[in-house]
Amino acid sequence: MTTTTTQHNHPHQINIIVGSTNPVKINAAKNAIAQYFPSSTIHCQGMHAPSQVAEQPMTEAETKLGAINRAKYCQQQAEPADFYVAMEGGVDQFEHGPATFAYMAIISHDTLSVGRSANLPLPEKVYAALAAGEELGHVMDRMFSTQNIKQKGGAIGLLTQGLATRESIYTQALLLAMTPFINAELFND
Repeated sequence: MTTTTTQHNHPHQINIIVGSTNPVKINAAKNAIAQYFPSSTIHCQGMHAPSQVAEQPMTEAETKLGAINRAKYCQQQAEPADFYVAMEGGVDQFEHGPATFAYMAIISHDTLSVGRSANLPLPEKVYAALAAGEELGHVMDRMFSTQNIKQKGGAIGLLTQGLATRESIYTQALLLAMTPFINAELFND
């Protein structure tokens, strides 16, 4: 009996390439995908992948494009893997005020799945600093006297008193974005 790595079988080892070296993003990808393959060994590694958008995306469209660009870069540059995963955090001005969120892009074989996290409302003064060219992590570090919060709980952790973290929100969004691969027969008919 031979085991093949396809979307329909559950391979013994699953290889994931994440388009980031941020441990928060690498852990989120590993945790989300591992939940779907509890009997498999998960091998997950990060790599630098350019977003080709602004360092701080200021619209939903730019944020989504950044995630897709990172995932495609991984697929083109890295060794073969079962999943190429990328996450891009961004902000936008909505009807009820500014908010931050993240887009997820997962590529497996020739299929791209795009997901999105929930919105985290932002104070207007934070949005103003971002519009002036700052990055969210730096603004939050200054407001809350933290260091490198984006590789820890993120703005999400600070603003929710730790009840949600950047990793927990990314993990949830990735769990949802995985559904086309887990239910391939429903999505491909």
